[in-house]
Amino acid sequence: MIRLYNTLTRQKEEFKPIHEGKVSLYACGPTVYWFAHIGNVRRYVFDDILRRVLEFNGLEVKHVMNITDVGHLTGDMDEGEDKMIVAMRREGKTAHEIAKFYTDAFLQDVDRLNIRRANIYPKATDHIPEQIEMIKHLEKNGYAYRTSDGIYFDTSKLENYGRLSQQRSEEKKAGARVEMGEKRHATDFALWRFSGMGSIREMEWESPWGVGFPGWHIECSAMSMKYLDVPFDIHTGGVDHIAVHHENEIAQTQGAEGILEANFWMHSEFLTVDNGKMSKSLGNLYTIDDLIAKGYDPLAYRYFVLSAHYRSKINFTFEALDAAQNALTKLRETVRDWDEPDVGCAELEEKFLAAMNDDLGTPQALAIVWELVNADLPTGAKAESILRMDQVLGLRLKEYVAHRVQVPSVVQDLVEQREEARNAKDWKRSDELRKQIEILGFLVEDTPGGSHIKKF
Repeated sequence: MIRLYNTLTRQKEEFKPIHEGKVSLYACGPTVYWFAHIGNVRRYVFDDILRRVLEFNGLEVKHVMNITDVGHLTGDMDEGEDKMIVAMRREGKTAHEIAKFYTDAFLQDVDRLNIRRANIYPKATDHIPEQIEMIKHLEKNGYAYRTSDGIYFDTSKLENYGRLSQQRSEEKKAGARVEMGEKRHATDFALWRFSGMGSIREMEWESPWGVGFPGWHIECSAMSMKYLDVPFDIHTGGVDHIAVHHENEIAQTQGAEGILEANFWMHSEFLTVDNGKMSKSLGNLYTIDDLIAKGYDPLAYRYFVLSAHYRSKINFTFEALDAAQNALTKLRETVRDWDEPDVGCAELEEKFLAAMNDDLGTPQALAIVWELVNADLPTGAKAESILRMDQVLGLRLKEYVAHRVQVPSVVQDLVEQREEARNAKDWKRSDELRKQIEILGFLVEDTPGGSHIKKF
């Protein structure tokens, strides 16, 4: 039995797909005007673990993740500039060039972190007709109204607006610090924005209401309905999506189709850096490229993320990343010396699966991995089990299990000479031999039990 925490009900529930054996999963994707930072990436690792757990349980997952390449303002409450225009001004490129570059960069990070790619990555700009059609339905059903700058959703028409965040409309209004303009209510949001008078945007389209571009929220409602139908099984995002973006998605789909968009709503918590907020101004906004430049394996970051539950805040420090990288390295080096996979350890595999099926319990699952590593069991059995566990964890251990390092005789001779030099306390000679070994592509690690050889 798989139990998942549903933000909509604020409790764990048994997950049963709408269609037996098949899961429809929609994940909010990146806004491709800049690189994804490590806080964004935590979200996508969470999506990947969820998908892997579902597939490990024998379910077929149809995974859709949108690419937002238009219509996302710098503020979530319909204020500020379009992020793509900001990027165009910053880089001197067209919006399409920027969108392609940062989409490619995002997918490169996905591959580096061993995140399984979604089945479909629909782009907002490729689905303008679907978004316009949904707005027309909302208008026909009485949920949309026109102002001088766009078409807005009237949140007062929904009695249960605020059900996801569990905030009543008046509470949302009290906390909404926005310029009302011609909006009827502070919580109303844009479905379609008109291009400015006398101005020409690179990304703008004809519509029944005039030339303009879609609001941010409408793309997810329109594209999830196109590719997954409604309701679908699971919608994921970050906790920052709960109060505005996902609340408004639910409102749009309910207003247009009279039905809840998804049965389960799941959200990943924030990542902090040195117990504070990430920002460019503080110089602590890191990307996967930044971590690689500092000598870290991207999968060490994945291991770090797995060490905390997805619904718990996690604090990033380089000390914590060092610990994750050391743990991953130790795990890889340990499994290299194991025998080829044989009949596994059923008891520990069942324990692992129980942890993962209990709302994706990755910290408990990692502890079980180390319990397996340290167990007094045949290494072939341990190899079989750890490879099964890694189908969910995604640490690419298959590249290391039972892959003993083949050390050439010339390197082995140098290692033995270095060991003799160390025993004689001839440190200069020892360092010279170490450098020769490294030139040949091997690293010598000195331990209390003697020298251990690793390949670079």
